[in-house]
Amino acid sequence: MARILIVDDEPDICWGLRRLADRLGHSADVASDGDAAVKAVASNVPDLILLDVRLPGRDGLQIMREIRSRHAQIPIVIMTAYGDLEIAVAAMRQGAFEYLVKPFDLAAVRQVIERALQPEVRNADIVATTSDRLDDEYPIVGTSPAMQAVFKQIAMVSPTDAAVLLQGESGTGKELVARAIHRFSRRRNGPFIVAHLASLSPSLAESELFGHVRGAFTGAEESRPGLLERADGGTLFIDEVADIPLILQAKLLRALEYREFLPVGGTRAVKSDFRLISASHQDLARLVAEDKFRHDLYFRLVTFEIRIPPLRQRQDDLEPLVHFFVRQLSQRMNLDPPTWNGAFLKELRARPWRGNVRELRSALEYAMILARGGPLRREMLPPPLPASPADAPTPLMTLHELIRCWAEANLTVDVTDGNLYKRFLEVVEPPLLKTVLQHSRGRYLTAAKVLGMHRVTLRRKMQQYNCTERTQPNAQN
Repeated sequence: MARILIVDDEPDICWGLRRLADRLGHSADVASDGDAAVKAVASNVPDLILLDVRLPGRDGLQIMREIRSRHAQIPIVIMTAYGDLEIAVAAMRQGAFEYLVKPFDLAAVRQVIERALQPEVRNADIVATTSDRLDDEYPIVGTSPAMQAVFKQIAMVSPTDAAVLLQGESGTGKELVARAIHRFSRRRNGPFIVAHLASLSPSLAESELFGHVRGAFTGAEESRPGLLERADGGTLFIDEVADIPLILQAKLLRALEYREFLPVGGTRAVKSDFRLISASHQDLARLVAEDKFRHDLYFRLVTFEIRIPPLRQRQDDLEPLVHFFVRQLSQRMNLDPPTWNGAFLKELRARPWRGNVRELRSALEYAMILARGGPLRREMLPPPLPASPADAPTPLMTLHELIRCWAEANLTVDVTDGNLYKRFLEVVEPPLLKTVLQHSRGRYLTAAKVLGMHRVTLRRKMQQYNCTERTQPNAQN
């Protein structure tokens, strides 16, 4: 049996975590602030600490540093509902075992507790690194659970040299995430080189990436280093990597494997030590399956993947983003920050934001130009971007999205009862069975054949869901 210390000022959180610890056969103590937590550790050293960031008095990261200075071997799990990227990175740098985003489901917490109490973890000193807070020239604004998860992934992958693939729609901020990974990495003093190759021909893209020597082609009057060479000691960010021509993908793969390449027209290999971060709004796995992208290059790019949610899935971030962009734009336009009312925010929340954060910033700038220093009103906003036929969701995509949203909503509660799949079937089976039965004009035998189940099974399920009515009263079974 292990002893767990829960440090949180929310009684409901403490009660739920304490109950979970009891079910797992462990004992749990509770501290509601940092000072109480330090005293509890001094009097009886716990095997695991679950520590909230936002506490009365000193914050959780300060408490974590104090405990770490005396007991480096204790695994500490950081919990937060209000963290930002700096907090996530600071927690990981100080040696946090895990970073949990509230609201969390108890099944996830249970897995974390079980991993943290493994003997190899409890007997090891957890290495922490320190670093001064870095100025954020390219801030990522977000307080929603979806963005908290992105912050955690950035904090986890930044200290490594792993290749990272960023997946997300256009305008979601993939380059900002790439810059954040570079900024918190050991290569932060090296260059951050951005490659936009989508609009280039294969020959120009090759020269851009790998460089060329003098006389390599008409107009090459002098040698020019490519982006891979210029990224030496730093990070190379390739935007829309799916658009790299197939003929160049093999050469890029070799450069990634051996960290050397030949410039166009060159005979001597050039070495370069760089980290690769790539981004795409397309599904690379699907492109690989369709033989439109090399599978061996795909596995080189996807050592670690971060999916950046679209703005419509992070409505909680809309107002913080408005405050940030209005303040930023006011400084650039030399204006006092304007005010706005509830109707303005309501209009923003009602929009689909197909261009995501980029479209939001552009819309706010448009409105501020019209406002001329006065309050922002909903009629000052430009029309929303029209839907692109290529971006229109298929019924299957919509169904996948609905199922994902339902699952995420139900995972915010205690799902340790093991009935999640049963509850899912209770949601999706009745409309499916009723639709097929109606299409079959109430004939159970016909509907059962379509569904691939026995007629008795279909009838039992209809009775179970209280859906026994027929569309055709005289239909035969």
